[in-house]
Amino acid sequence: MWWIILIIVAVLVIAVIALYNGLVTMRLRVKNAWSQIDVQLQRRFDLIPNLVESVKGYMEHESSVLTKVTDLRSSWADANTVDEKAKLDNELSDTLKTIMAVAENYPDLKANQNFLSLQE
Repeated sequence: MWWIILIIVAVLVIAVIALYNGLVTMRLRVKNAWSQIDVQLQRRFDLIPNLVESVKGYMEHESSVLTKVTDLRSSWADANTVDEKAKLDNELSDTLKTIMAVAENYPDLKANQNFLSLQE
């Protein structure tokens, strides 16, 4: 009888240990996924000055759009949470759509290799 109780207790202990290890593994995967998102967003925001410089020469009169992009990029440094960074990324996406639409008015800009690679 004692052997059966001991085996049941051992199986329960092993099950709890396996469950705990699985939960820790999942938590680490989630943290890693959020870190990867943060890295990709940071990379995107780091490429913005290159885009702005490529476009600047062609669209001097569109300075308000360029100013907004620059302001969004500088506010990225102040963002602490993923939610704040996601909000800034959405605003940036909307502003970049404006730049891409304005670029349609400049055939030379659309053909510029720097602009094409940054747009991609």
